[in-house]
Amino acid sequence: MNEIINKKVEFRDLGQLDYQEAWDYQEKLFAETVALKISNRPLVLAEQSPSKNYVLFVEHPHVYTLGKSGKEENLLLDENGLKDHNAQYYKINRGGDITYHGPGQLVGYPILDLDNFFTDIHKYLRFLEEAIILTLADYGVPAGRIEGLTGVWIDHLEQKNPRKICAMGVKSSRWVTMHGFALNVNSDVSYFGHIIPCGIDDKAVTSLHLELGRTVEMQEVKVRVKQHLIDLFEMESIEFI
Repeated sequence: MNEIINKKVEFRDLGQLDYQEAWDYQEKLFAETVALKISNRPLVLAEQSPSKNYVLFVEHPHVYTLGKSGKEENLLLDENGLKDHNAQYYKINRGGDITYHGPGQLVGYPILDLDNFFTDIHKYLRFLEEAIILTLADYGVPAGRIEGLTGVWIDHLEQKNPRKICAMGVKSSRWVTMHGFALNVNSDVSYFGHIIPCGIDDKAVTSLHLELGRTVEMQEVKVRVKQHLIDLFEMESIEFI
């Protein structure tokens, strides 16, 4: 438990960035935060430094990522197929199975020291989901959770045609988080046809622009997601850098 609580969060908009570059940047901020927490341990309160918190917003070029618990056979493209679709492929250290990132998708990477907020990973995931659910509600799109499945879904109640609109996968060490969520805003959902998304082969994938029948302004979505995260986590926001 941190003796100095810091609820200030730096929201950084990285624009469009290669997946590997964003991963390296995440790892850097994550490692710095963990190292600071470790260095604080032997110090008296007056000598300790507050840990920092970040939320990164980014769009990636076409890329498939496989989590630690994922199965490689859930990627339906071979090396040549990846090249044909101008897509990359990475095995990564988050939880979950395989997912897709690409243009028109808002990816959020919160690097939060949960000691500054609450030490409960289940609650953390529910808050991330809730921020997306509230954002979709801002656009008049009802969304929610399906028991036993991660992420955010359309038609989550009757489930006549349930479709995933936001994937989630996180990692935590010493209560510091990384990875996060991927909300389909103006995504080319045909790319999901080359994987079994998150290992689920009986449910569809959708995007906000398909649900609304129009292109959605990405910057507006970022602002809405940001505000809902601030409200839910009771953050003190530092503006985009």
